[in-house]
Order: sequence, then structure tokens, then C-alpha cells
Amino acid sequence: MDIQESLRRYGLRPAGVDLDEIRALLEERTERERRVQGEGDTELMKLCCVQLFNSGHIDDALLVWGAKEASFDAACSIDIQLLLGHGLDATKAHLSAHPAPSAAAALRRLIEGEAVGELEGFSVEEHSAFYDSYYGVH
Repeated sequence: MDIQESLRRYGLRPAGVDLDEIRALLEERTERERRVQGEGDTELMKLCCVQLFNSGHIDDALLVWGAKEASFDAACSIDIQLLLGHGLDATKAHLSAHPAPSAAAALRRLIEGEAVGELEGFSVEEHSAFYDSYYGVH
């Protein structure tokens, strides 16, 4: 699957029945990217993260974090804001209560982002609208 096929099949705001397919695709691409940088198609990974961001499920934050951490290219391609589909405060609370070491790492990164103003004025709606424009979907 490529970006165009994913956009055609799921759009930027996928139906609930499609979310498991998107999660599985992101997990598969993340594993490929971890094995060999460039094999996961970081642009497709980013699109999956945008789709999950738009779904607003808090549990997807760690999946997006895992994708972001798969390689240097993925880290550059996948915005930290894509963890925040359920909002900044709710995501921080979720991560702080989660026992996984990756949750602590993601929380640290969000706190660092806040400290330097990277997340100042963050809005789920505005970030979603940005990606509508980015992908040419209106």
C-alpha cells in the first residue's frame, strides 16, 4: 500500500472499522523501518499516524510514539503532535499512568516540547486542519 491508496481507501478520518487495519499497517511498517531505515516508508507511516490522530483514540499515542522512534527518518517525519489526538492534557495523563517504559519516554518528550514552546497553543482541531491542507483534502 502507498499513500495514495491509503488516502483513497481510508481518507484522513477513517471509519472505526478501518482503524484496526491502519494500526496493523503502521505496526508492520514500523517493524520494517526498525530493521532497515527506509524500508518502512516513513511518509506512509506518517499518514497512518495522521489517520490515528484524527480518530482521537488515546491508546494510539504509544503506537504513534513507536513509529516516531523507529528510525531517524521516522523521528523527523512524524510530528510529536500526532501523539495528541485526544488532547495534550489527556495524553500526558494517560502516559503518566501507563507502565510501559515507552510511555515514560513519550511523556518526557512531550514535557520537553512544552518547555521549549513546541506545543504552545496546540489544538487538535487546528492540527487536523493543517493535515487536511498538507494532503490536499478539504
